[in-house]
Amino acid sequence: MAYIGKDPADSYISFVKQDFSVSATTSYTLDNAVTNQNEIALFINHVRQEPTTAYTASGTSLTLTSATASGDDMYCIYLGMAKQTVNAPDGSVGASQLASDAVTAAKLNDDIISGQTALASEPADTDEFLVSDAGTIKRIDYSLIKGGGITVADQWRVNNSPSGLNNNDIVGTSGHGNWEQNDTQYSNIGSAMSVADGVFTFPSTGIYLVSFKVSLYDATEQAFFGCNIRYTTNDSSYNDLAEAYTSLKLINSTTTYASTFAHSFLDVTDTSNVKVRFVVRAENGGFDINGSSSVNKTVATFIRLGDT
Repeated sequence: MAYIGKDPADSYISFVKQDFSVSATTSYTLDNAVTNQNEIALFINHVRQEPTTAYTASGTSLTLTSATASGDDMYCIYLGMAKQTVNAPDGSVGASQLASDAVTAAKLNDDIISGQTALASEPADTDEFLVSDAGTIKRIDYSLIKGGGITVADQWRVNNSPSGLNNNDIVGTSGHGNWEQNDTQYSNIGSAMSVADGVFTFPSTGIYLVSFKVSLYDATEQAFFGCNIRYTTNDSSYNDLAEAYTSLKLINSTTTYASTFAHSFLDVTDTSNVKVRFVVRAENGGFDINGSSSVNKTVATFIRLGDT
């Protein structure tokens, strides 16, 4: 089909506007040449002016009947000149106009992440992240990807030095030492362990690293000197979980000190029934535990490593 004037293009059309730098004058220059004043619509202070009466135009010359003031706002619209462009008007493109996978990384602003408000604390469990699941973008809650971390870390020590202990005595029972939570340059992580009559109860289920270091001394030689970590899964009968031994050789026939250390993993599946206690071992009775309320000498450590 034939057209009069310019052939329409597969594009968006808008009229050309020109803003003028206004001064006290009647003469202005147009950016685009026109045949006469009827090809432009002239506005002064947002009031449309009448062609011929208020202004004339020819070529790129625009002449006003009355001079403008320096504070006036003046612009014109070229009525005979439609500007074609392949750029869509602002705000006119929606999701339906975009092809799938059309937006690439090269088209994303560099500050798409760095320009956003920084999160100043650990995300909430319901905060969401984007992940690629075999090439498919999906969202996932923080609770499903956050690391477990150490949620329980606690330490207890014997704060006195009981004497006259015998083989298999339970530390923390009557006359066999007093347990206290370590409060020297330390604060436990998470909920604390609890202890009653030498039996420790865990604050939550999980896989724990349980450690026991004992410091003993005696004036009698001992062929073995050591400790055991014992556990129960029914809050009644106890079995050995770990044990460690050393020996005591007197030096110059005086009281001699010795230390030993035992540790093991323990799966705490039930805090009501899975518990631990610590016992001291020696060839001969009548030995002493070395304790302190200011420094760790005989000490038990509990660290939760993960879920059961």
